[in-house]
Amino acid sequence: MFEMLDKQKGNMMPRSVLSRCARLTQQVPLESARSTKHGAPFRYLFGPGPSNVPPRVLAAGGRPIIGHMHSEMFGIMNDIKKGIQYAFQTSNNMTLAMSGSGHTAMECALFNIVEPGESVLVAINGIWGERVAEIAERMGAKVHTLVKTPGGHFTNAEIEQALAKHKPVLFFLTHGESSAGLVHPVDGIGDICHKYNCLLLVDSVASLGAAPLLMDQQNIDILYTGSQKALNAPPGTAPISFSERACHKMFNRKTKPVSYLLDMTNLSNYWGNDGKPERIYHHTGPVSGFFALRESLAILAETGLENSWKHHTEVAEYFWKGLEDLGLKLFIKDKDLRLPSVTTIAIPEGYNWKELLAYIMKHHRIEFTGGLGPSVGMLLRIGLMGYNCNKANAAMALAALEDALKQCRMSKA
Repeated sequence: MFEMLDKQKGNMMPRSVLSRCARLTQQVPLESARSTKHGAPFRYLFGPGPSNVPPRVLAAGGRPIIGHMHSEMFGIMNDIKKGIQYAFQTSNNMTLAMSGSGHTAMECALFNIVEPGESVLVAINGIWGERVAEIAERMGAKVHTLVKTPGGHFTNAEIEQALAKHKPVLFFLTHGESSAGLVHPVDGIGDICHKYNCLLLVDSVASLGAAPLLMDQQNIDILYTGSQKALNAPPGTAPISFSERACHKMFNRKTKPVSYLLDMTNLSNYWGNDGKPERIYHHTGPVSGFFALRESLAILAETGLENSWKHHTEVAEYFWKGLEDLGLKLFIKDKDLRLPSVTTIAIPEGYNWKELLAYIMKHHRIEFTGGLGPSVGMLLRIGLMGYNCNKANAAMALAALEDALKQCRMSKA
């Protein structure tokens, strides 16, 4: 059969080669390749993300594939851009969605804005600041840090003092620090950055849609988020937007960005943001992911940003009271600094946090998680965001916690 197929192509392969290839393929059993034993179980994803996705978004992601360079695809991408502009509250033309997770957008921002040898200031109060500092260091930037323990936040005076001292081209701040459950104040920071000719980069992966954030009004130069949290979409796409100030820095570099894939010179054309009449192939975007992201952004627009913020706050406050009624201590003591989408709880004394999480998963099919990065061993994280954000789910989470606290009591930590 191999010879017959090869003859149809006008190029006969020697029998000795075919025999050798056949022997090689037998080394990897066919059954292992076609096994369908492992399905995807249903679980309540009440961790810090991804979250469960509404049927409407699942249906959108299941639509027939079209080409990533088809005119219809460009129309979908244009819709996504408008949806992001609404979600971010920005009129920035350089607005798009990265093909990848929120981490992709993080690297895109750094790769395009920062050049080797330039000074960067990073606020670290959890894992995301740590990641940014490491990426910038790998790029050859001069990295300076402001550091707090998980759950700590920075005053505008502290930020201004560091800006004046280090004179960075970029200052990074996490708005929704999911590893600690903190939502960081942003008002005034953009003005301070601009006073020192510095760009403000903000991570809103865990907070967008759940806590107020206004890109243009708060003078944020680069803002990014991820699709898999309060935006209700599957993981794999990451909205990002650049201000005119950021674009001026980005497109007047002395050196090329270290990544070809994430070079905004090319991506701006792929998204129709460079004013050129024709879009040129750059990479194959996640077509199904873009279908789902467009639908999730449409849902956010239909709900209304202010309604979404209010809803997340109301459910969070209901949940926080329930936790306190169980005798648990919230990790972030200041209510105004608590991230509505991801609640953090101090690990109760006398319990093994891993045992608590394993029990809840086994007996309730609910995912909670522990800390991340510097907060490991300090807290539990419970996310109620987007489609999962309702009081019924909050009550379910509280019941599971109450059960686990009874059953796992006095385990060795």
